[in-house]
Amino acid sequence: QLILGASKFDCSGCEIMTSKITRRNFINGTLAAAGASMLATGCGKEDVAQLVAANPEPTPYPPELTGLRGNHDGSFACAHDTAWTGKSSWGTVADPAEDYDLIVVGGGISGLSAAHFFQQLHGKHKRVLILENHDDFGGHARRNEHSVGNETIVSYGGSQSLVSPHTWSDVVKGLMNDLGVNVEDFKSAYDVDFYKRNQLKAVTFFNKMSFGKDTLVSHPFCNYPGWVEGLPRPSMPVEEAVKATPLSEQGKQQLLKLLQGGLHTLGVPEAEIAETIASRSYQDYLNQMGVDDPGVLSMARNSCSDWSGGGAEVLTIEEAMGCGALGLDPMSMKNLVGEKSWQASVKQHGNIFDPADPYIYHFPDGNATIARMLVKKMIPEVGTGDTAVDIVRSRFDYDQLDKPSNAVRLRLNSTAVNVSHEGDAATAKLAKVTYVKNGRAHLVRGKNVVLACYNMMIPHIVPGLPDTQADALRRVNKIPLQYTTLGLRNWRALKEANAGLVFSPGNIHQIGMMDFPVNIGGIEHSKSPDDPCAMVLIGCPIGSRMGMPPIEQFQEARLKMLAMRFEDYESELREHLTAMLPSSSFNFDRDVESITINRWAHGYVYSGSALFDSDLRANAEIGRKVFGRIAIANIDSGLSSYLHVAVQQAWRAVNELPS
Repeated sequence: QLILGASKFDCSGCEIMTSKITRRNFINGTLAAAGASMLATGCGKEDVAQLVAANPEPTPYPPELTGLRGNHDGSFACAHDTAWTGKSSWGTVADPAEDYDLIVVGGGISGLSAAHFFQQLHGKHKRVLILENHDDFGGHARRNEHSVGNETIVSYGGSQSLVSPHTWSDVVKGLMNDLGVNVEDFKSAYDVDFYKRNQLKAVTFFNKMSFGKDTLVSHPFCNYPGWVEGLPRPSMPVEEAVKATPLSEQGKQQLLKLLQGGLHTLGVPEAEIAETIASRSYQDYLNQMGVDDPGVLSMARNSCSDWSGGGAEVLTIEEAMGCGALGLDPMSMKNLVGEKSWQASVKQHGNIFDPADPYIYHFPDGNATIARMLVKKMIPEVGTGDTAVDIVRSRFDYDQLDKPSNAVRLRLNSTAVNVSHEGDAATAKLAKVTYVKNGRAHLVRGKNVVLACYNMMIPHIVPGLPDTQADALRRVNKIPLQYTTLGLRNWRALKEANAGLVFSPGNIHQIGMMDFPVNIGGIEHSKSPDDPCAMVLIGCPIGSRMGMPPIEQFQEARLKMLAMRFEDYESELREHLTAMLPSSSFNFDRDVESITINRWAHGYVYSGSALFDSDLRANAEIGRKVFGRIAIANIDSGLSSYLHVAVQQAWRAVNELPS
């Protein structure tokens, strides 16, 4: 049997993945000796290249590597050398230039889509090189695999689900059709009764360090259940839930007042509510409600982090309501604020509150399935199968990605450090890209280049950009994010705690849950608490001081994230889960088989706040302009964190390339 997420199916005729990688031998998501060529060693070091040449290792299978993943050690070393120290000399180019019709910098969804669209427009014979600085493709659409006993659990390390497919453009719908993705299948594949059948709810965990006592309360207090289809709305009376918290008496009174309050407390006429909530901050709202208890403020600050990053206090009331901030339930306030204002609030996050377009479009490895299908479309020998279900099951052969015979080559562990034209940008016929791999500089040439890397890096690697465009690109910012997946031997403790989703405002990971209950083409979601499963924990670290501007919060949180070691995360997870789950059915050492920490120092795209930087939309349009033979894609250019936006930006960029 093979388990996908918490999904199990008969694998007759399939290759069984039995390699066991646990947290006890994780080797930090890289190979131990020569394979760790990018492991925090800096760039351009000859001894690294010599070590690799002298100690060849078999190609690893990145999805099954555990430990510190996402922005794994070494993946950002060259970029940081370029951006932070201004390093521009990378040594002698190691070999003669290769020539391509298109070079794509960045192997995430946008970069892979750009390569696909380019061949679709100009022919399958066109030669394309995709450079990716990580040891796996897909960007945040990252596949995680955990071995539990003789079974393999597949989960996701970032980009979670397809959002609002019925609102997609014809371009995105066309791509999904080309890939063989039928979103209508999810309407029957998603087991909407799973949570109710297993009596799983949204709950809140208060830890001792932040709140004085470890306490689990069967109430979410904010709107986190709203995006998990089938997860019941809270049934515990709010008065009873507040009484069960470990807050001080003052804190309990303030929390109850906040939960029983409403926008009428703003003291403005009903006709002015929409304008008021769009211009005043959530912190103003908390102040007006008399909230100053540290515990309640901590709950409030963390109640939107997985939606917007940073503390909720820097959002407008309208933005906070769209995230379901503490005391602002968008479902119950729809009639009060009016349809237009409500739509503006909730559509920040797609259409997931619309019953016609719920949040059910989820593969067992999240959107890694889409990345894998794109790669399979361009490099057919990489894996078996043609349908989405086949690709979910397929174990890819990474040795096929960069074969010289491929029309499309995907080169991992390769960081672009310079992208320029041969001659003047306005008249050049070729562009050239210098990249670093295994500590050595390499040069490739292309008739065109699509930059699908982080937009904030572009001014550092593309000389000659117009000043206004370079400044616009530098302003792009991203929210630090971490997706941690655990391979659990069973989910008895979650069942005993009736915990389908846990809000933990005092912990590194504010959200914890089992994977979504999806059954696809014979792939069955876990039915029994005795079955292994993947647990997903999500964290958006926030700034230390309330009211810090969002970008300052992101910068502080990012540095803190990158300073943490695997052991730091494991220690916190041990403390978190041991305190939260019943000891009668959970023991960390016995039940947690493996841990993968997907840290994304630059995770969600920051689309701006009405209170701090509302001009980012226009800024993005300036930054993404084509520059000679260099076009700019990536999700950053669309100021969104959704897959369909990444695809749309890829289509735009490819169509902007000169003939």
